Amino acid sequence: MPSVFDHLDYRDLLKAHYETCKADEPFFSYRLMAEQIGIDSSYLFRILQKDYHLPQQHVPRTLEILGLHGRAAEYFQMLIAYARARGKAKQEILEKALALRDIGRHQLVEKELAVFRDWWIPVVRCLVEAVGGRSNPTELASCLQPPITEEQARGAVELLLEIGLLTKGVGGKLQLRDAHLSASGPDKAAAVRKFQGNVLMLAKESLETIPPEARDVSTLTFAVDESSFGEIRQMLRECRRQ
Repeated sequence: MPSVFDHLDYRDLLKAHYETCKADEPFFSYRLMAEQIGIDSSYLFRILQKDYHLPQQHVPRTLEILGLHGRAAEYFQMLIAYARARGKAKQEILEKALALRDIGRHQLVEKELAVFRDWWIPVVRCLVEAVGGRSNPTELASCLQPPITEEQARGAVELLLEIGLLTKGVGGKLQLRDAHLSASGPDKAAAVRKFQGNVLMLAKESLETIPPEARDVSTLTFAVDESSFGEIRQMLRECRRQ
């Protein structure tokens, strides 16, 4: 079944759920799905036809049936509110819902892992966008802390162009091929770990090289059980997504 984030009308997801269940089990019916939700089958049919809306008291059970929780459940409920809203409020709800959607990420292939070779390479990639696509090595090098050489900045740009993570646009301006990158899988773990180690070293050095007013480093020590640890990891994932 398609992801909830593929829809802008919650009733399309309900219909997709029905069609998926029907394909897996030919005896599945509107009546059976309605019984699962706790409503009349004719009322469910009118919901799927977009004549009626899902009553609020049946939303929790519907979320269970669809297997939605966390951000996905919040998005589904936003779509219900969006479908019911009118006027200016409708657009405001839609914007909040879209902010919950997953961000498209380019999965790095083997040759692109060279982006992790030195810590400043992905930094230069981000910096190129911040300076309007200019590729002047002197300018790029001067923006970084800790500093890098002009040769290192030039080499980073050349590498990023070579592996395709930067492209040249009109007038020779540099452009990001994809806004967001991701690397996963055991074959990529070593490259990612090396990069993370370098970044952690920079973070450690920043305690001595960056004045407190220009950084934010804090520490919190506390005990949690395994369940809470999982919740904290999910919170951090959501923070990174946003």
